[in-house]
Amino acid sequence: MSCWETLTDYGLRSLGIGERLLPRGDYTLCKQVVLIGSGMIWNIYFGVLALMAGFFLATTVALGKASENRLFRKPAEWFIFLFRGSPLFIQFFFAYFLFLSLKGVAPFFSPLTSAWLGALVVLFLNTSAYSGEIFYGALLSIPKGDLEAADAYGLSGWSKFRRVVWPTMLRLAWPAYTNEAIFMFHATTLVFFSGFPASQQNGDALYYANFFADKTFNPFVPYPILACYFVLLTLSVITLFGAVNRRLNRHLPAETRQRLRIRPQILR
Repeated sequence: MSCWETLTDYGLRSLGIGERLLPRGDYTLCKQVVLIGSGMIWNIYFGVLALMAGFFLATTVALGKASENRLFRKPAEWFIFLFRGSPLFIQFFFAYFLFLSLKGVAPFFSPLTSAWLGALVVLFLNTSAYSGEIFYGALLSIPKGDLEAADAYGLSGWSKFRRVVWPTMLRLAWPAYTNEAIFMFHATTLVFFSGFPASQQNGDALYYANFFADKTFNPFVPYPILACYFVLLTLSVITLFGAVNRRLNRHLPAETRQRLRIRPQILR
């Protein structure tokens, strides 16, 4: 089988398109690169959707924690404490069995027992808690002079938040939020090693890397391939978030602009 045939047969296998069965022999380098790359589709899916949805919930949680009203502040504080205080792997484990119990109560909850939705919900809540704490710290760091200037211009309420508070919060939080985005993509590798099963062996990149390591008894080929894919993904995230960071700081003098400093997290 040529590399092109391997690509057409296994390129979209993680989505259930192409060959139904995994290779049973002749585990060539091309097959490993293609199948692990196919699994990256799931990692990108989980990371992108969790970050997009979590961004808005994180903003809401940060505003709730900064509120003087206990009805808003306490739920936000406990939400952040719960998801930051427990390991992500354990959150996957308990969420799966919770969704499985709900499925027994009503068939409506059945999709939550699948990784495509159930694991996405867990990642969404987890990144919302971490990002909410980042945004909360940025809210507290907004210079008083900016708020006083907004008051002097007669801005208040939603207009003040949209034009002054929110843009300044994002500008201050963006470097740390970029690190959170990178971690979230890395954390997607835990999905199929937690309670959520891989339907019809349609797993993510680490699932296929582990498959080849088990079959060839040589982890020094599939895992470096997996690492290369994630390095490329990380570079893409840094490039995209760096462009947004420059956009957020475009009004500042060049010497005072805050640059992205990537500090990878080994443990959370």
